[in-house]
Amino acid sequence: MSLPPQVQRRKVAFFGSPAFALPVLEAVLAAHDVVLVVAQPDKPVGRGLKLTPPPLAARASELGLPLAQPEKLRRNSDFEAVLQGSGAEVAVTCAYGKILPAALLGVPRHGFLNTHTSLLPQLRGAAPIQWALIGGLRVTGTTIMQTDPGMDTGAILLQEALEIHPDWTSVELSAALQPQAARLIVQVLNTLDDLHPVPQADAGATHAPMLGKSDGDVRWTDSAAQIYERYRGVYAWPQTSAFVNGRRLKVPELRPAEGHGAPGEVLNIGQDGLLVACGEGAVLLGTVQPEGKKPMPAADWQRGGGLKVGERFDVS
Repeated sequence: MSLPPQVQRRKVAFFGSPAFALPVLEAVLAAHDVVLVVAQPDKPVGRGLKLTPPPLAARASELGLPLAQPEKLRRNSDFEAVLQGSGAEVAVTCAYGKILPAALLGVPRHGFLNTHTSLLPQLRGAAPIQWALIGGLRVTGTTIMQTDPGMDTGAILLQEALEIHPDWTSVELSAALQPQAARLIVQVLNTLDDLHPVPQADAGATHAPMLGKSDGDVRWTDSAAQIYERYRGVYAWPQTSAFVNGRRLKVPELRPAEGHGAPGEVLNIGQDGLLVACGEGAVLLGTVQPEGKKPMPAADWQRGGGLKVGERFDVS
């Protein structure tokens, strides 16, 4: 029996920034030659505003890989020359966070491949993991696509679905998608010459824009299921917030519960938390965090001057 042909090692430029991209980089590095890592510039972090590299840049430095952190990509001939000079045959992007100009896409011979955490054309955009949860999806997945100048509109090279556990937050869903993205991008790189890109259909396309702080605000007129889905989606950032007389109250712990009443009305207070009515059903706030304070049991907050039974959170 003949042995399978040896996989050709590709020269890869890897674009990414957050921790999500780390296992994807490691997988590519194990199978191919990463000749350049491109990450976003260092940014001030914490109260001391210490200039800190993004996780991918820090890891590239630890591994001794060539690293570039351009402030901008558009009309940046110096960076284009760096990419050209790296000898990369193909570029991989994973949560890089910047739009790639058309002039850059043609520099590697095989163009740019993007690891997108949705089943395109569903959830095109910057936050597909979060909006999959906010939208109540039961299945998402990973798409490896050929990058074009549009917003996640390029031809599909490979897709694989992933079932979403009903209690996963954005943290757990991200963790489940990481190994899938790592495995699929290596599979595509290993078979690059034999793939047949399939153009995306615009019909049925949905969008997943970058989250804003207000996306974490509780909509009390929504159903309990919808409020819980939003809570799961914004769990990492911007986190869930309710308001009392215009003051923000973060809600680190929330789950659906039985009950009914006017939206935002406190129905019951117990050691397990505050039961609050929604547009349909109710949710239990287990832990809350008033402005300028640490998280605390919701029952402690209530005893310290929080809402009483029959009183209501702000309803916009």
